[in-house]
Amino acid sequence: MSIKENLLEIKSELPDGVTLVAVSKTKPNEAILEAYEAGQRVFGENKVQEMVAKWEVLPKDIEWHMIGHLQRNKVKYMAEFVSLIHGVDSLKLLKEIDKQAQKHNRVISCLLQMHIAEEDTKFGLDQSELNELIHSDEFKAMENIKIVGLMGMATFTDNETQIHKEFAQLKSIFDSLKSELPEISILSMGMSGDYNIAIEEGSTMVRIGSSIFGARNYS
Repeated sequence: MSIKENLLEIKSELPDGVTLVAVSKTKPNEAILEAYEAGQRVFGENKVQEMVAKWEVLPKDIEWHMIGHLQRNKVKYMAEFVSLIHGVDSLKLLKEIDKQAQKHNRVISCLLQMHIAEEDTKFGLDQSELNELIHSDEFKAMENIKIVGLMGMATFTDNETQIHKEFAQLKSIFDSLKSELPEISILSMGMSGDYNIAIEEGSTMVRIGSSIFGARNYS
């Protein structure tokens, strides 16, 4: 099936209120344009340099989401245009985003990344780190960032019960955070292999790459 057919099939399955982020990392501009011409406007990248190169030449009404682990020294390259940063996992990173956003007179939307998987390799905050961050004076003083929700990744496993449990845990954290940050609305969880489970557990944003564009090309 073509990129357009894959995209339209996935979109037809998604309930109202769930945003599709087409994960275009490692994909050429031609593939992104094919998805764009089929109506997709939200694309996710995990490397800042690659995202900048695509932003420079592709249509300007594309919303670029940074979905990978982000190093502080890379924030300045995308602060001018990035729409949403998914993987914010420290106060230090948030402060850098705030500083760079200020230079461009922007408010950058961010998701706080929670660690819900059993694997140690996944980044993210735990519950106590989240509480500490949102109650810190430094966080309250930032004017150029806006926390709009949470993001998390489930363990890479065939055990659907475990995936359900991890996504349900993140939804529970999201619901309780709403009392502290009533403006949050985005729960970014679910990728090509588990997005249906994520939606069942309350996801409002799914990050799908290989099911749209085919297998990744790392060469």
